[in-house]
Order: sequence, then C-alpha cells, then structure tokens
Amino acid sequence: MSIRKPRSSRAGRVTMQEVARRVGVSAITVSRALRTPDKVAEELRQRIARVCQELGYVPNHAASVLASARSQTIVALIPSLSNVVFVDIIAGIKEELDRHGYHMLIGVTGYSPDEEEALLRKYMQHAPDGLILTGIDHNPGVWELLDAQRIPTVHTIETLDGGEHMSVGFSQFDSGYAAGRHLVERGYRRIGVVGAQLDPRSLRRCEGCRQALRDAGLYDPALEIMTPEKSSISLGASLLEDLRAAHPDCDAVFFCNDDLAQGAVFQCGRLGVPVPEKMAIVGFHDVAGTAWTTPPLSTIATPRYQIGVSAARLLMRHLSGQPVEERHVDLGFKLVQRETS
Repeated sequence: MSIRKPRSSRAGRVTMQEVARRVGVSAITVSRALRTPDKVAEELRQRIARVCQELGYVPNHAASVLASARSQTIVALIPSLSNVVFVDIIAGIKEELDRHGYHMLIGVTGYSPDEEEALLRKYMQHAPDGLILTGIDHNPGVWELLDAQRIPTVHTIETLDGGEHMSVGFSQFDSGYAAGRHLVERGYRRIGVVGAQLDPRSLRRCEGCRQALRDAGLYDPALEIMTPEKSSISLGASLLEDLRAAHPDCDAVFFCNDDLAQGAVFQCGRLGVPVPEKMAIVGFHDVAGTAWTTPPLSTIATPRYQIGVSAARLLMRHLSGQPVEERHVDLGFKLVQRETS
C-alpha cells in the first residue's frame, strides 16, 4: 500500500486565480466554465476541469454568491424520497439543472404542510435562485413568504389557474375521472374507490373518479374506503379484502396509487378471484412493475420525469431573462389499459 503525500506544503486553499494562470485564461472565464458550462467551449471546459482536479480546487460557494448575487441553487421540496413518483420528478429536475450548472437542495416534507413551511424558511437562508414545490396546496404562510421574497417558483404535479407563479403538471381530477369512466365503459357496475395517504392530490383524483360514477348513476358511497395510512402494496391487499368482505358484489375498484392496486392484484391471486372477470382493478401513475403483475395492471400514466424537466426548464428560462410565454404547462396523462380491466 502506498501513502499519498500532500501536494505541497503551501498554506491556504487553491484560488480561482491560480487555476486561471495554469490554464492561461482569465478568472472570469474559469468562473463562467464552472457556473455555466454550456456557455464555454467543450475543449476549454475540459482543460479547466482537468486543472481544477490537478490543483484540488473547490469553488467557494459563498464568495460566488456575493460576487454574482446568484447562488446557482434551486430548492426542491417533495413529500417523500421513498415514493418513486417524486424520485422520478427529482431525476428530471436534476438533468435539466445539470445542463445549466445549477445544483439542487432537496427537502422532504413528509406530506406535512407545516413541515413544508418550516423547510422553506430554513432553505431561504441559502439564498436559492428558484423554488420547485409539490402541488398547489400550501399553508398561508408559504404563500406570504413566496410573495414577500419574490423568488421564481414552479409548482409541480398540478397546474395553477393563473397568476405570477409557474406550474407544471396535469389535472388530478380529470385523470381520476378518466379512470372511473373507463371502468363504467367496460361494463362494471359496482365500482369501488379506494384512497390512502389522503394528500390533496390523491383526494382530487378520487373525487374525479367519484364524479364519473355519479354521472353514470353508479356511485355508491358504501363502496368507498379512505384511509390516512401510508400507501403500500400490503395496504392495498388488505383494503381489497376488506372491501370484498363487506360488499361481495363489488366488481371493480379504482385505487389512488399503483402500489395499492398492485397489492389488490396480488391479493386477488391469493384468494382465487379472477381478474378482471370478477374484479377489475385500475391504479394510478404507471410506475415500474405495473406491466409485470399477473395480470398486468391497467392504470393512469403520469409524466413524472418530464414534469421535473419542464419545471427546471421554466426556472432556467426565467432566470436567464428569457420570456416565459407559457407559465402554466399541462402535460396531460394517459389511460393505459392492460389486462386488469
């Protein structure tokens, strides 16, 4: 084993000026290459990156903020890091921010409006250039803070009706309505609605499904289960069994999330209930694995990754001074009919 010796005995940290001298460019050029790499020629950018690595240069973030009045930081607040829906959105945000030399601070709210407000106040201390929030339902204190700070903000997964803020998403109500209408059109008559977690978005899509059943004259509140428990495969299996035990004539169910629906499919298999002959099941989001249940799950596909990309793109356009002609972007949804309906 070899022991790496220190690069030199010089005191202090490596400066941007030292990097610039080694490369043979100005410090401003080095700064531009590090902050907005897409605006620097690829060959020069690679030379600067190589010298930074050789010298062990690490940019002084605080100094950069003071020098440019920009932190190159975007704060993204999401309800959960264990829910693939939000992981997909974060992945899309990151891809777009990386292209522009921005980095991201992620806060996890745990589906709590109060925690969202507390995190937002905490992250404001980092002087972010922009914010990406989940949904359109926030505490009054959040709206007041956003209005006072006037930081460019994009709300995701749903769209606002208008206003100064930007938004990217789709209609939760309409997507739930599409799921309910699909089951009606497939000929099912005793249709249940099952929701868990009960965040505002889940509630809106359940209300959409409910309305589709009302419009068809088929809504029965007895065939509905709403629980604040965390959405999961095991919970879906349990709720399916509860619903069938109380209402053996129930012949179809819309679940507000795919994990619930997957659990229901698995439980039907264990109970020997033919799907979709005796029980149709529709989920929501089309997450990985829905096409591989037995039988494959019908669901509503949502453009999660693209929501992240589009949200970050809106912020980048705004921060670069470009006109943002479409401030509220509806990316839509898609009914994916597989074999459970």
